[in-house]
Amino acid sequence: MKNTTQGFTLIELLIVIAIIGILAAVLIPNLLGAQKRAYDTAAQSCAKSLQTAQATYQIDKQLYFSASKAEDATAVTTTPATGIDGISAGCSQAKIVIATVGTPDAASYTMTVRDTRGTKTYTVTPSALTGS
Repeated sequence: MKNTTQGFTLIELLIVIAIIGILAAVLIPNLLGAQKRAYDTAAQSCAKSLQTAQATYQIDKQLYFSASKAEDATAVTTTPATGIDGISAGCSQAKIVIATVGTPDAASYTMTVRDTRGTKTYTVTPSALTGS
């Protein structure tokens, strides 16, 4: 009589485990930073939306929106961020922080946008959007 039991040998199983280990070693470091990059991308998108909203507001009203008063030059908003004139401007993430510094005459503005879970801070001015 023949033994009809079939299975994998120990060598075949060790080779498969080694291949899975190599793939995991290559992929895991790339996946760890993906979440922080996603948070940074959300903050950048929010910053760009706020810049666009400011440009639209400036075209309509001939001045930039400033949440700050002459005596209070800095306003910090945590989300859901209301953005420009009550418009959320795409900044609905729960951990995005927007700091607005406007001039009393609303002739210019500077906003910093960051996600508390990310690594980058974006600065928005009428002429530029920069990340650091």
